[in-house]
Amino acid sequence: MKNYDLVVVGGGPAGLAAAIAAKENKIDSILILERDNELGGILNQCIHNGFGLHTFKEELTGPEYADRFIQRVKELNIEYKLNTMVMDINSDKVVTAMNREEGLFTINAKSVILAMGCRERPRGALNIPGYRPAGIYSAGTAQRLVNIEGYLPGREVVILGSGDIGLIMARRMTLEGAKVKVVAELMPYSGGLKRNIVQCLDDNDIPLKLSHTVVDIKGKERVEGITIAEVKDGKPVKGTEEFYSCDTLLLSCGLIPENELSRQMGVEINPITNGPCVNESLEASVEGVFACGNVLHVHDLVDFVSQEAATAGKNAAKYILQGKKSSHKTIEIKAVDGVRYTVPKTINVENMDDELTVCFRVVGVFKNSYISTYLNDKRISHKKRRVMAPGEMEQVVLKKEELRCFEDLSNITIKIEED
Repeated sequence: MKNYDLVVVGGGPAGLAAAIAAKENKIDSILILERDNELGGILNQCIHNGFGLHTFKEELTGPEYADRFIQRVKELNIEYKLNTMVMDINSDKVVTAMNREEGLFTINAKSVILAMGCRERPRGALNIPGYRPAGIYSAGTAQRLVNIEGYLPGREVVILGSGDIGLIMARRMTLEGAKVKVVAELMPYSGGLKRNIVQCLDDNDIPLKLSHTVVDIKGKERVEGITIAEVKDGKPVKGTEEFYSCDTLLLSCGLIPENELSRQMGVEINPITNGPCVNESLEASVEGVFACGNVLHVHDLVDFVSQEAATAGKNAAKYILQGKKSSHKTIEIKAVDGVRYTVPKTINVENMDDELTVCFRVVGVFKNSYISTYLNDKRISHKKRRVMAPGEMEQVVLKKEELRCFEDLSNITIKIEED
């Protein structure tokens, strides 16, 4: 059995940034385990620009952004294994993995960082009626086919769901000469970033139909067309059906954090995010196990993933060098009145940095509303936002000094208020 101070599961943007931060904080014995044949994760197929504006103050494509981190990993001589699948992690942080060269092997780690990312919600989870013809892809699969494999999935396309990958693929398929007929979205609001709706749909004159869903797929061998209908109170409205002839249906219906390994090792999972419940250090319920990136909660921008991962790497290094922190009073952050969840879920004031960024999403579209933060029943911040939508992540910054000076602090509440 090999021994490492830190094992990072996943070599995508989160895993790379976490490993770099740990190395820069005096941890030498680090191993990154990646199941693909190269580092960089999903960024390798995201060839559009818009990455790195926060981190590097310049606009990069996905592969360029990943390459900056990969080069830094190589400069720091951080060890990594490719084509290596992690099969199991137990609560004592013994990692079981396998690859072609070494077969099945185990690693003893002092700390583990979970950075497995997320996967797309498949068609089976959507319960769409009709046959199962060829030509139905998740948007990410289509993106890989076009950008890496060099195949065009189809000529006439309908997209279900308005997540960011679906919007980007609407533009990508149009640029490759395919005709994108319509983007249908079940919810009354879009699931993607505003800038993607403008750049991908509006600029290419692609219609976006909100409160619509696919009710039938025509075709036995290959998709021949689909029927969409308006949705009210969760049910299709009779008489609103529209038929679109097409040979391809792309699904962009949400991302699910990949937490099978986390569950096996006994990490407590938040039912709303489907990611681990973490504290101010991004440490999960199993001591010495940290989580960051899309495995924790789904992010909009990779820059925020890198920031979060750097925090996890720094805190993992602190844990390895200093051992378990003395346990002070744990305070819960409550998400109520329009706030869906918060990351982190609990904090320990003594262990936090001078400032802590709390990320959250709202449950619906809010206009001219306020993000309010309460310590017990006292409001300490009240910030106006013109528009808030579930597709865009929001943030609140908590200051250590302010929390420390507050007597008998038992809970922190973040909510949306009209005035």
